[in-house]
Amino acid sequence: MYNILIVDDEKIERNGIKMLLKRMGVKLGVIEAENGREAYNYIVSDNNKGEGHVDILLTDVKMPFMDGIELIKSVKDSGIKLKTIIFSGYNEFEYAKLAVRLGVEDYILKPVDPAEFKSTILKVISELDDELRKNEDYNKQANNLRQFYLYSLINGSAADGIVEDTEFLNGFNRLVLVEFNSDYFGKYEFDFDKAVQAVKGMHGNAGESSTDNKTIPWIGVTDYQYLNLNPQQSVILLKMDGTADVGDGMEKFLTYLHDYIYEQSRQFMYAAVSDFFNNCNKLSSVMDELEILMNNKFYQTDIYIFSNYVNDQTPVLVQIDDDALMKQMKQDIKMKDVAFLRIHFDALCKKYGGQSNFSHIYIKFVFSNLLKDFYDNIPGTSEDEFSHEIDKLYTSEDFSCIMDIVNKNIDLLEKTFGTNPVVAHREIEMVKDYIHGHFGEEISAQQLADMVYLAPSYLSSLFKKETGQNLSKYIKQYRMEKAKEMLEDTNMKIVSISEKVGYPNVSYFCQSFREYYGVSPQKFRDGAE
Repeated sequence: MYNILIVDDEKIERNGIKMLLKRMGVKLGVIEAENGREAYNYIVSDNNKGEGHVDILLTDVKMPFMDGIELIKSVKDSGIKLKTIIFSGYNEFEYAKLAVRLGVEDYILKPVDPAEFKSTILKVISELDDELRKNEDYNKQANNLRQFYLYSLINGSAADGIVEDTEFLNGFNRLVLVEFNSDYFGKYEFDFDKAVQAVKGMHGNAGESSTDNKTIPWIGVTDYQYLNLNPQQSVILLKMDGTADVGDGMEKFLTYLHDYIYEQSRQFMYAAVSDFFNNCNKLSSVMDELEILMNNKFYQTDIYIFSNYVNDQTPVLVQIDDDALMKQMKQDIKMKDVAFLRIHFDALCKKYGGQSNFSHIYIKFVFSNLLKDFYDNIPGTSEDEFSHEIDKLYTSEDFSCIMDIVNKNIDLLEKTFGTNPVVAHREIEMVKDYIHGHFGEEISAQQLADMVYLAPSYLSSLFKKETGQNLSKYIKQYRMEKAKEMLEDTNMKIVSISEKVGYPNVSYFCQSFREYYGVSPQKFRDGAE
């Protein structure tokens, strides 16, 4: 609704104008002033903001303190834009000329003709409507251009020349990627501004003024830009002052937002939060990092918010050679060794399940190849059955589903192979061969376990079961036997023999030799001679 300010020192004249407006049935808010000075003070005051804004100025000419011409000129000089109509009983050409020069919309003579008055008012209202539509179109276009500019920056596309003023992004320093597993935006009604207000209400910050709608106090957000990317993804660009508890506060805000969306749609929202940055021109690389961070949702199905605060705590796993492990599993299948197949499969799962820098497609490709090896060794299975399992694997929304599919097929392999009491534990032979070839070097249980993709404790247990002795004792025994051979067959110095069999400290070597053979290395050599 528009507002009209009626300025006349005669109350009866103001009442007459109000009566005409009422008869016309137009919806106008009416404000009154007795003279130009009073009117001017209102127009330039805080009252002329929001709902009290003056759109139409209807003023008499002859008034005390400040006449109508002075009023119009003063308002124009102040830079305030409004529609102005003069009504006066003075039909003088000089007033008309001044009115035109000052941009007055029309000039109405007293006594006011109702038909002329109605025509003038309706014309001015129509002009206001046109200007409002143009402003809305302009603002909409400007907003669309800004969103396209932001979209281009995020996607790494050429952004030069899209908008003239790029300063609207100044101060924005954090990005949040919001993602759903299926189409959400467009399928469900979603108003981010409304969601923010709801979240602030959950936190106890509702009731803030309209000028403060884009603040989120407890995490230090002073402004935000929201942009929908596609049916499954949106981003939130934040301007943060850095004074709040960002880690806990951000997680709390996004948790509330997740709960709000779930309550509305029963859809799970995932969010990846960037570190702080100081240049929005880097948004493309920030987005790349968030995409990688978002991969966590494929592996950690019970977590919905991902940031470097959490990611920094992720343990670094030992890198395992994919090809070597896959070859080992092929050999397990060939040997019908399901026990070791499960062990090697667990090793593969630990590698991929503990790190999020692998693409989902790559993971699914690796495990689909594994399924192919399974089905090649399960008699009676059809191509359709295999295709069905592959389809299930590629449509899996998280890593645990893939593990379930593969484990189910390992169970099928086990039923197919039956019990196999004579299993040649190749890993033990590999460990023994390594010890025989590297006894002069430092050898650890962890090193040997990593070589055959087993846990050190499991390797030790398996080694004792297969050989009848502990792994460490086996290494010591082999070294002592080699030292004995060198003492008997060579003239090497004892210090050199010590180094050859993996004892850099000759004193410790002599002690170990004495414990094993009951005599020192030198006495053993003397006795042998």
